[in-house]
Amino acid sequence: MKKALYSLGLLLAVAGTAKAQTTTFGVKAGASLSSVSGDNTENVKSIIGFVGGVAANFGFSDLLSLQPELLYSMKGSKFESAGLKAEGRTSYLDIPVLLKANADGPFFELGPQVGFLLSQKTTKESNGRTTTSTDTEGTRQVDFGYVVGLGYQLESGLGIGLRYNGGIPDLSDPSEPGQKQRNSVFQLQLGYMFGGK
Repeated sequence: MKKALYSLGLLLAVAGTAKAQTTTFGVKAGASLSSVSGDNTENVKSIIGFVGGVAANFGFSDLLSLQPELLYSMKGSKFESAGLKAEGRTSYLDIPVLLKANADGPFFELGPQVGFLLSQKTTKESNGRTTTSTDTEGTRQVDFGYVVGLGYQLESGLGIGLRYNGGIPDLSDPSEPGQKQRNSVFQLQLGYMFGGK
């Protein structure tokens, strides 16, 4: 709860510093295809998850706007090798702050993102035995990354977007020698901005 209040405060602070010509608010939801990139990932496969939340858009002109968002994001990956199957699913509260370039429908977005780890579930299966853990110890609690995306938004406010968000720091905390892995997520989102573009 404290993380959510802190994140909401950060979102309002960003909004307060933006001298926008137009301001709109909206909702978005979609699916994610997530995995990890980095060392020892040759046997790692992607998993499907959910992303959804709210957004605010502060338009500086018809071309440029600033769009902070508050998103619940499911991430993770699965691994299979030599009789061992493992799947890790994580949930984050992600806060991207995106510079958005609009071209009368098509748009491009780019910006930083901070994510707060909410939960983690790891399932391992070996020799017919399955174990499950929800312990987050040893996993980085705050993830920093970047977002790059493109999409199309109608005058009515309905839009669709495809984005990639990549993590920068190692997921392990503290990092293990020779084992640097980062979040790697593709997201397909549908959104609606109230009041149109």
